[in-house]
Amino acid sequence: MSTFGQYFKVTTYGESHGRSVGCIVDNCPPGLQLSEADIQPQMTRRRPGQSALTTPRDEKDRVEIQSGTEDGITLGSPIALRVLNEDQRPKDYGGGGKNIDAFPRPSHADWTYLEKYGVKSSSGGGRSSARETIGRVAAGAIAEKYLRVAHGVEIVAFTSGVGPEHLFPATKTHPNQSANPAFLELIDKITREKVDEFLPVRCPDETVCTSMADLIAEYRDKSDSIGGVVTCVIRNCPSGLGEPCFDKLEATLAHAMMSIPATKGFEIGSGFGGCEMPGSIHNDPFVKAPAVPPAEANGHASEAAAAGRRRPRLTTKTNNSGGVQGGITNGAHIYFNVAFKPPATIGQAQQTVGYDEEAGVLEAKGRHDPCVIPRAVPIVEAMAALVVMDALLAQSARQSARSLLPVLERTVPVSETESKLLRESQ
Repeated sequence: MSTFGQYFKVTTYGESHGRSVGCIVDNCPPGLQLSEADIQPQMTRRRPGQSALTTPRDEKDRVEIQSGTEDGITLGSPIALRVLNEDQRPKDYGGGGKNIDAFPRPSHADWTYLEKYGVKSSSGGGRSSARETIGRVAAGAIAEKYLRVAHGVEIVAFTSGVGPEHLFPATKTHPNQSANPAFLELIDKITREKVDEFLPVRCPDETVCTSMADLIAEYRDKSDSIGGVVTCVIRNCPSGLGEPCFDKLEATLAHAMMSIPATKGFEIGSGFGGCEMPGSIHNDPFVKAPAVPPAEANGHASEAAAAGRRRPRLTTKTNNSGGVQGGITNGAHIYFNVAFKPPATIGQAQQTVGYDEEAGVLEAKGRHDPCVIPRAVPIVEAMAALVVMDALLAQSARQSARSLLPVLERTVPVSETESKLLRESQ
């Protein structure tokens, strides 16, 4: 399907070489200040043609808000977002004879789309193209603004691996990143501005970034491609988000990340490396949370929201769980990795079989990324924002309904106001 989310619903549309791509966002809270300027920065970070290490397709990806706002304020009605395709070249995929359209491209979606629908887009990847992610990034920017303004949520992704080059390689001392103090310090402080200081790769370490850039250039010059890993952290996420049993927060994150084109793996917290740790080390003991006033803990949140929010009583000493336990957020940093395969379309001649079942040689034309990782960073951030936004609206509805009931001694108060009422009643 082309729709993601149950409460904050996003429907994307458009093909790689069609007239436009975009999305419709349904159920965005009304009263949010919103303009194209809030969305464009993430679109620009995702767009093609950023450097010699990305596809040379020249798209500015200028976003236009078509509906759902008035005088820069969201109305609560559907928000339509559109981006024109200004540099589409469908002719790169045709031309007669044994051309690219005569073959299902190896590891691409040409054959599976044809098997599913009986027809496929004749140019580019159609809906399987990374160009579809424009709508996701635009919608994600809206979700991010609400999360930032209402709760001070911060979402930052960065490149942590390209081929065999890794920012935090596994060692005997630190078999996985959740046990590496340098990694934990990085995700506690890293910002998008800092990540973008390390263009074009977006790996926040000068030495590793250079090695990654050289590796991507090497594969580009051989008309080949290479994959990698994007790491993402979500900070200041409210506790209590996630819907057991089938919509656990990490499950919806996995769903969101694995829906991004070219993804092949997802791990949260200690991930697969955690399987090598004994429970006595892997467990996250609870400790008393520091007494930080809500307004100070969430500097971006409105004073009214901060005053009514229930401050956490407990936190964890370590965070191998990645901020999620029992499928529900516990208030700690949520961090995860997303693995991307090498881009399927490469310039090298490949022996394969055509739609006519005859063997032949495919030499792909067109403009393609030798590595998707640098441009995948804002896509991962966008999908993370959509997951948190959807979970937050679900929990807000539940808490709103519960707040209308009498405060009972057995229940945990929804807000500081209810805590005060409970104390006074005792």
